[in-house]
Amino acid sequence: MSERTRPQRLKKLLQRLVDIYSPSGKEGDVLDFVKGYLRRRDLPVLIQTIDEDRYNIIVAPLDTDIQMAFVGHLDTVSAPDLDNYGFSEQGDQVRGLGSADMKGGCAAMLEALLTLWESGHSEAPVALCLVVGEEENGDGAEKLMKSYHFPWAIIGEPTDMIPCFQSYGYVEVQISTRGQRQHASLAKRRRNAIEVMFQTMLRLTHQLETDYPQITYNIRDLFSSRSGFAVPERCEAWLDLHLPPTAPIGEILIGLEDIVVNNQGNRNQIETLFRGATIDAGYALPEKGPVVDAIKNVFQRHSLPWSSNAFRSHSDANQIWASGVKPVILGPGKLEQAHSQEESISFQQVCLAAEIYLDIMLTAGLEDRRP
Repeated sequence: MSERTRPQRLKKLLQRLVDIYSPSGKEGDVLDFVKGYLRRRDLPVLIQTIDEDRYNIIVAPLDTDIQMAFVGHLDTVSAPDLDNYGFSEQGDQVRGLGSADMKGGCAAMLEALLTLWESGHSEAPVALCLVVGEEENGDGAEKLMKSYHFPWAIIGEPTDMIPCFQSYGYVEVQISTRGQRQHASLAKRRRNAIEVMFQTMLRLTHQLETDYPQITYNIRDLFSSRSGFAVPERCEAWLDLHLPPTAPIGEILIGLEDIVVNNQGNRNQIETLFRGATIDAGYALPEKGPVVDAIKNVFQRHSLPWSSNAFRSHSDANQIWASGVKPVILGPGKLEQAHSQEESISFQQVCLAAEIYLDIMLTAGLEDRRP
């Protein structure tokens, strides 16, 4: 039987996935579709419950020691426009929420696995793991890694089909200032929680740009208590940090906390708090060994130039790495398209991803074994 994927079937699958709205926490409809899609094609589907309406989908051969898992997330960020988030085409470009991050990668993995099973390789030691919650708290990947272990994983995040053996670390920081509510006419400098927050953020970002220019920071949220004609008693900010794979996260966090908390100067009656809400370390895998060589050979067979990169964003790969698995991030689409209002992906590259995934699946089992 043929071991080549079917582009028309892949496009129909991708269109269906993109047309189903599935922001984090509300993935039920897309999960039910994928579960039915796999069961109608006689693939064994295992459901791993996350909460009442949400679950991971796992497909793996029975009684087989899994050597490699292909991991994708079916959730997306919330749509900026609920009337205009679905699938559309313009030439080779497929547009729609989640097309790049990462329903294109999920569709390619599904097509590759289906082709693998149809061609008589159902016993290959590979698993497909489609999880939820990646765009929020990563609860899908967390639950997956509590129950499963495999030596290697391919994570289908958008890398423009450039293998990433390194991933940036991620830190989510909460900063809050608290004071006393009072009449607006009595406001004085350094007694306003918002003003203190502004001054704190200016010092913090200046320090980041001066001492850690390699860190990408994003002030994600900044809001205060609604006060009307009064001095607000509370202000809160959330800061995202993406750090190079080997960055000293502990040292950086302590330095930032010192700026925020311990150098308050004359902030009369204002309490400032600092909290590291999420801390996920980056990693760097050496590009050697049978699995890496097998991936290089797949690229060579497809006449693709070989290069590698570091994935600059947070993803489920960070949690999977922390669980003792070696994740390679490799998927269709460009990271700069992810979460954008005009998100899109090259369908030709989705087809290429399906072919690459299939060939990697066919070579699975080359885990680092030494004679």
